[in-house]
Amino acid sequence: MQRLRIDLFGRPVVAEERDGSWSFFYPGEGKRRPAHDLRVDPGLDTQQMLAALADLCHEWATKEHPDVLLVD
Repeated sequence: MQRLRIDLFGRPVVAEERDGSWSFFYPGEGKRRPAHDLRVDPGLDTQQMLAALADLCHEWATKEHPDVLLVD
C-alpha cells in the first residue's frame, strides 16, 4: 500500500493506493473521514492521479493555492 499526503488547492488530503485503486481521506485530529467526493479511475500512477484530482477539483483553486502538491 502506498500512502501520500496531498495539498489539494490548499485542502489537506490523504491518498492511499491499494491494488491499483486510490482511496482519499480528509485528515483530522486523531481521525480521518473518507473523501467520498474524490474519485479517480483505477490504474493511475501517482502523477496521473494528481492530474485527475486537479481536473476534478479545479474550482477549488485560488491565488493563494493554485496547485495540487505532494506534501513531504
